[in-house]
Amino acid sequence: MFKKMVPITKQQHAKKRVLPVNSFKFASNSYLVSVIGSEFNKVATLYPIVFVKDGDELRPFALLGLKQGQNLFVDKEGRWNAHYIPAIIRRYPFVLGRNEGNNELMICIDEESEFVSETQGEPLFDEQGNPAPIIEKARNYLIELQRFSELTNMFSKAMSERELLAPLKMQIKNAQGGMVNIDGVFAINETKLNELPDEVFIELRKRGALPLIYAHLLSLIQMERLVQMNA
Repeated sequence: MFKKMVPITKQQHAKKRVLPVNSFKFASNSYLVSVIGSEFNKVATLYPIVFVKDGDELRPFALLGLKQGQNLFVDKEGRWNAHYIPAIIRRYPFVLGRNEGNNELMICIDEESEFVSETQGEPLFDEQGNPAPIIEKARNYLIELQRFSELTNMFSKAMSERELLAPLKMQIKNAQGGMVNIDGVFAINETKLNELPDEVFIELRKRGALPLIYAHLLSLIQMERLVQMNA
């Protein structure tokens, strides 16, 4: 999705401007995008939420296609054909990075994005060299995403620690009568969930995990939507 992610600095980006994002072609090859717990309910109405290995951890992602490089929700004109766009997509062309020296968070930008210009759009810095409002807006949005991402990671870790996540093996019939295999992803095992001791189940409820669990399980119905769109 990002071609050249660099930290925003006055020295390097004093003359840079950002255009409104009016095309999602930059995400046309993204078949998986990470999602945060606060958007599970909206995501679940459109996309399957699955768990995928991210480093050593399993984390939740929205499945946008049936194979790598395929996003069924972005058409040839770059339109996103769904009423809800995952938060991680809406941050573009900005992203939060970390300073290698002190591990501090930094606002970064895709320097090669088609929405970054020197002649059009909203300036990153004003005439005095101070950060313009667009940087503050991006910072607030990205920090909020980071906060919710950390909470979501805690949820995912709790699912893993209780051994509730299992490989998802599904076969769905497509419009031509053939079978589409869904593999390489994980889902919460309902049988194991129902077998949890009462005290563990109550603990998950108190931690606010149950709405996320049920939104995830309900979202798996959207696998059939992907198969139909692919057909």
